[in-house]
Amino acid sequence: MNRTRDKLWTKDFILVSLVNFFLSLVFYLLIVTIGVYAVDKFSASTTQAGLIAGIYIIGTLLGRLIIGRFIEFLGRKRTLYMGLIFFTMVTLLYFVHYGVTFLLITRFLHGAAMGVASTAAGTIVTQVIPDERKGEGIGYYSMGAALATALGPFIGLYMSQYFNFQMIFILCLALGVISLAVSFSLYVPIMKGPQKTVDLKNFKISNFIELKALPIAVITFLSSFCYSGVLSYINFYAIEIDLVKAASFFFLVYSLAVLVSRPITGRLMDVKGANLVLYPAFFILGVGLLLLSFVEKSITLLAAGILIGLGFGNIQSCTQTIAVKLTPTERMGLATSTFFIFLEGGLGFGPYFLGYVIPITGYGILYAILGIAVLAISILYYFLHGKKEFTTREGVNSTISS
Repeated sequence: MNRTRDKLWTKDFILVSLVNFFLSLVFYLLIVTIGVYAVDKFSASTTQAGLIAGIYIIGTLLGRLIIGRFIEFLGRKRTLYMGLIFFTMVTLLYFVHYGVTFLLITRFLHGAAMGVASTAAGTIVTQVIPDERKGEGIGYYSMGAALATALGPFIGLYMSQYFNFQMIFILCLALGVISLAVSFSLYVPIMKGPQKTVDLKNFKISNFIELKALPIAVITFLSSFCYSGVLSYINFYAIEIDLVKAASFFFLVYSLAVLVSRPITGRLMDVKGANLVLYPAFFILGVGLLLLSFVEKSITLLAAGILIGLGFGNIQSCTQTIAVKLTPTERMGLATSTFFIFLEGGLGFGPYFLGYVIPITGYGILYAILGIAVLAISILYYFLHGKKEFTTREGVNSTISS
């Protein structure tokens, strides 16, 4: 056996994982501070502040949608360079003060750059991970985003209390420059096969969305839609139930749960298949949301954070692995783009629609509804992919036995 091919923690894997972490850190750092900046600096309304925070995700979705079509034609490493250069240059626009409209444009462009760069990074990492360790490798890779979920808001809120916003933007610029510098040391093997061409006159949905990854992407969208209610409204809920101090540790325990579990679940997925990880993950996420719906004490709130981390954190990494494994090598870029479009679509549009539900239900009942919805999603997963996963795994086991 060639042990070199089995090696996961290569220089290239570490470098592209760092790029992913820095990009995610900038996103989460700004999303908790940019609204306050808009209100303080430009006297933006609450509605405008929300749009300034959320339009980043719209830009990210558009960037992913477009680059997924062209990434194999441009080349994966070249696309990463383009995205990171664009990302770093747009960050400079935060230092220009031309009002709310200019800030909205800046946020949209910054999100588009994030979409290009992170799609390229996510595609490259699937190429440098050995095939037999895809689940484990993507689990480790996506832990960067999970860690950024905790560190980003913490750093952002801390800096907004003790530093001015210019320092926050300087930090974001520095992270962009470091990401670009790191990428120059990244080696990406040249893809074998005929050179890709792009026919701009031939518009087909398959040129922008990887259809083989679509069923699992739908599951990703619905799961992230449910999780978005936690990501966006947990602080409001904590104020309502008077557990603000405990809530500040919510995403920390969430991230710790993800960091501890993903190496185990990634390896388990490679050996036993996705169903053995995903069905328990759906159940745990559902229970975590139900527990969150009747929180009265800090310990209960943090316990819900752990369960939600174990649930959604592993759903995210496992569905990404499935999307890549279902796709031919030459369309991995499109599959990665498709996965993130649906993931971020759920995270981005979920709060908007749930915002209409909260005045009717309140936060507690909302989380109970979302918990039940997650359990229903596990049934939908069976029909969209789980049944096929089981059949395929059974076929493999039969072959090995014979």
